Amino acid sequence: MLNYRPTKRTRASFGPGQIARPLYRLKCIRPIVQPSPAEIIQARPIKSRTVPPHSREKTPASAIIIALTLSSSSRRESCDACRGKQRIKPPMALRHAVAPHHSPFASRPPLSPATFATGVAPPPPPKKANARLSFSVSASSMASPPPKKVLVPVADGSEPLEAVVTIDVLRRAGAEVTVASAEEQLRVDACEGMKIVADALISDCADTAFDLIALPGGMPGASSLRDCKILENLVKKQAANGRLYAAICASPVVVLGSWGLLKGLKATCAPIFMEQLSSLATAVESRVQVDGKTVTSRGPGTTMEYAVTLVEQLFGKEKAEEVAGPLVMRSNHGDEYHILELNPMDWTFNQGPQPQILVPIANGSEEMEAVIIIDVLRRSKANVVVASVEDKVEIEASRKVKLVADMLFDEASKLSYDLIVLPGGLGGAQAFAKCEKLVNLLKKQKESNRPYGAICASPALVLEPHGLLKGKKATAFPAMCNKLSDASEAENRVVVDGNLITSRGPGTSMEFALAIVEKFFGRKKALELAKAFIFTHP
Repeated sequence: MLNYRPTKRTRASFGPGQIARPLYRLKCIRPIVQPSPAEIIQARPIKSRTVPPHSREKTPASAIIIALTLSSSSRRESCDACRGKQRIKPPMALRHAVAPHHSPFASRPPLSPATFATGVAPPPPPKKANARLSFSVSASSMASPPPKKVLVPVADGSEPLEAVVTIDVLRRAGAEVTVASAEEQLRVDACEGMKIVADALISDCADTAFDLIALPGGMPGASSLRDCKILENLVKKQAANGRLYAAICASPVVVLGSWGLLKGLKATCAPIFMEQLSSLATAVESRVQVDGKTVTSRGPGTTMEYAVTLVEQLFGKEKAEEVAGPLVMRSNHGDEYHILELNPMDWTFNQGPQPQILVPIANGSEEMEAVIIIDVLRRSKANVVVASVEDKVEIEASRKVKLVADMLFDEASKLSYDLIVLPGGLGGAQAFAKCEKLVNLLKKQKESNRPYGAICASPALVLEPHGLLKGKKATAFPAMCNKLSDASEAENRVVVDGNLITSRGPGTSMEFALAIVEKFFGRKKALELAKAFIFTHP
């Protein structure tokens, strides 16, 4: 065991009238090995003394001081002694001192042998040069992973419903979706007179690696995609690198099949192309088919299921379920749709040989709902006018899809309509509610007993506040049904009450649009259209 003895007393700084605590300056007799915590330092305490007021003597910085705290009883004695200016003898317990790292200065590093030998502490070690680098690495390891990159190419004649629903659902999941035009300009003229503005040209994406490339269908759009050499190289590289690629409707046959990317795989497509598919792949009639890294689907009526499947392939089942919930999708895919009708009345069209229907859109409108309604109604041969309530015809919808209206609302409001129908989307519904001309047109429609309707947020945020649901049963997006004055039938997916029609959300848009077709043209025409879309079983 190493022995230590006290040497010259070291003075310390104390406040006026305080008692100096015993201090020890220790000199190692054999300063070879640093003492362990178990070794005891043998020392004799220095007698306490009273420090006169206003006296401040500072401890030399080079001295190694070990301060021993007095017991509570000693402190009381010291206080009494301070008052009576008496000296006290430290208790016998102070004859033993613990090792330095058990002292009140436990946060200091253990003293080195050189320190014990010289009584002088070495200079602090320099900071490590990589301290900042270590922090940066730690911070970056906590950062969220980069978003999944998805390419959705579009062309003149692409099916807008299939493109927009795919884009919308994938963006809801957090994917970074690039809409790329296969034409020479960003704007494409899709099927059914829909106009979409892409984010980039396909040539801008030639050197980008994507986690998924998803091809919409539609003719002649699929043929344009097939003939795009840049896209062909991208998709073939995607397949060679074992990354996801997908196609729907005509594109599995027209695009993937012609590039030889379905050999030995199970795949599906639009019914009209099934015979051709059988020579290119193992043809199946599934609504959505996954085989390895290839996903295929049948048509507009299966697009939402297809898009949710792509989310599952990219992010996992839990994320897919999280995204599907707010869509208000139906569970019985392929079954015949049903609506709730109260106070039945005939819907007639008196403005021409086809129904004249107004669909307003705004920044923040829900693109899926708008496009599905427009697409279905135009396929039924209704004359649909798409009008922007903004100051320009191009709007940016809720999931950043850019759509181009047929005209501004000021021009559209001069016409008369057999039906006015509002898509949802929080931002769009708020814009509708603030548009005085639109609200007045809806009120005239109601007073004339002509049909009007809304879906998702719009029944609660537009129709209800302006008295357009008074005396009517209606439904709305589930989270907004509490804003309805009469929500007794709000659990129904589509509610028709006389000349009013309302619905719940993106996943009910197809049923909503088909119900409008049914009211104008009859259920037979609506069911034929549903089968053509592959919404119900063909």
